Amino acid sequence: MDRAAPRKDLRNLAIVAHVDHGKTTLVDALFRFTGAVRAHQAVPDRVMDSGDLERERGITILSKVTSIEFEGVRIQLVDTPGHSDFGGEVERVLGLVDGVLLVVDAVDGVMPQTRFVLRKALGHGLRPILVVNKVDRPESRGHAIVDEVFDLLVELGADDAQLDFPVVYCSAVEGGAALEPDAPRKDLRPLLETILEHAPAPRVDVEGSLQLQACTLGWDDFVGRLVIGRIARGKIRRGQTAVRLAETGAPESFRVTKLFGTRGLERIELDHAEAGDIVILAGLEGIEIGDTLCDPERPEPLRRIHVDPPTLRVSFTPNNSPFAGREGRFVTSRQIDDRLRREALSNVSIKYDRTEATDVFEVAGRGELQISVLIETMRREGYEFNVSRPEIILRDVDGVRCEPVEDVVAEVPEAYAGSVLEKLSARRGRLESMETRGGRVTLRFVVSSRGLFGYRSEFLSDSRGEGILHRTVRGYEPFVGELPSRPVGAIVASETGRTTTYALFHIQERSTLFVGPGVPVYEGQVVGESRRAADLNVNVCRAKKLTNIRAAGRDENTLLSPPRELTIERALEWIEPDELLEVTPESLRLRKRILAANLRKR
Repeated sequence: MDRAAPRKDLRNLAIVAHVDHGKTTLVDALFRFTGAVRAHQAVPDRVMDSGDLERERGITILSKVTSIEFEGVRIQLVDTPGHSDFGGEVERVLGLVDGVLLVVDAVDGVMPQTRFVLRKALGHGLRPILVVNKVDRPESRGHAIVDEVFDLLVELGADDAQLDFPVVYCSAVEGGAALEPDAPRKDLRPLLETILEHAPAPRVDVEGSLQLQACTLGWDDFVGRLVIGRIARGKIRRGQTAVRLAETGAPESFRVTKLFGTRGLERIELDHAEAGDIVILAGLEGIEIGDTLCDPERPEPLRRIHVDPPTLRVSFTPNNSPFAGREGRFVTSRQIDDRLRREALSNVSIKYDRTEATDVFEVAGRGELQISVLIETMRREGYEFNVSRPEIILRDVDGVRCEPVEDVVAEVPEAYAGSVLEKLSARRGRLESMETRGGRVTLRFVVSSRGLFGYRSEFLSDSRGEGILHRTVRGYEPFVGELPSRPVGAIVASETGRTTTYALFHIQERSTLFVGPGVPVYEGQVVGESRRAADLNVNVCRAKKLTNIRAAGRDENTLLSPPRELTIERALEWIEPDELLEVTPESLRLRKRILAANLRKR
């Protein structure tokens, strides 16, 4: 007997968008309009991007749950990542909601990651509400964006109900919305009224036995491990006994000691919650994402959460350079092993395996950005380790060896379009379309993930820093064969010591340096990029010999160009299979796997 009925007092919505289309700013504006943030309360911009890395990079990495009240209805909002590398987060949280708020930039329109998150939402049977954001910009093209979204939905196989989507034109920065692009925008009431009218209320069985699936895990220093999930059926009370159903093993009984909900920016403690509510439970050690929490008398598991498999892998090893242990607190293989295992438990899109070598740990993820965020997080926690060059993960599809390919959108000034076309074609890219608008050219390519290793820095150089490059995983296509390797060699230090201005001045004419003067280096460390394809061993610690004859002033005027700043993403793209990235809390160094020059020649 179906006792499910809609909860008219509740709406559950995910906000999905491409990177930088304004969804986190829109949540800020909704907070202020509905009073979730008091008028004079001091809060930072992009309040939902709470992590240090999220604020620095301006992107959402972890999904977050909040709620606002409007006309007696509680709207629970899930802010999801816009970057496909964090697609595991998107896929998990879409099971929490009944509809999606699709935010699209009024100028940029449909972008690669718009396609990615929308495909996932449609796969869950969710109906979108389109928010055309940034309509305050003078180059806004509101109606054309709606047509683009409609065409995309048709291409992705949306049904008739999903194609009949409502549209709201919004400026999150101004805090205003309207139902027409040129209509006056006073406040966000039109958007909230559209949500109440078109977002479906959760249809649930409140009186049934408890079912709740763990969708996201977190940590609190006071109450321990946090489990975030939506109650699929029944009720949950603080103090009650429930059982956890893991993928394997016997049911495990536990007591609900803490139960939380969200109201605006605050996490509030609850006595009970009902089906449809998104709740946070504390103190469940050992729980994994996808586990079901049930009534002990009716232990019925929900279907496990499935995410797309990873597309590339890297190897983590303990740091064994001459500078090992100088800057990090956690340097042993056991400590690195424990940390990577914990990451794999809380992030289902990260796969972690030990290898036959006891000190080599293989980590697979969805893209270079996801791997680099993990590396940056670990170094800030005090870990010290080496990372290898990323490798793609091949798959057999119907007996054919296939590799991951990506949709690439490159937007560049017309003068530089030829160079981008040439470089991507040389990397076996397939041109899908080319569009010119306002002096800028938008190129859409399909390129293998392998072919894009190291391309971002080349792209920025070719477009003189004026280009914008977007990437998202498209799927798998047949292996395209070998690709050209890095066209430049490495400048490798041949001595251990401190770099000198004198030595670097004579090297910089034939290289791009990664280090400045007075920097400690060791034999085998990569200190620059050569202009030629072959590696070059150089003594960068050589000092000028002193004589009893005063040197001419011109000889003393040794000016050095600023060294190229290394970032984790740039370093991972640059290194070759015989090189490693050394990561410490204070430094990023490139090095050869075999440090001694005489041993590398063998």
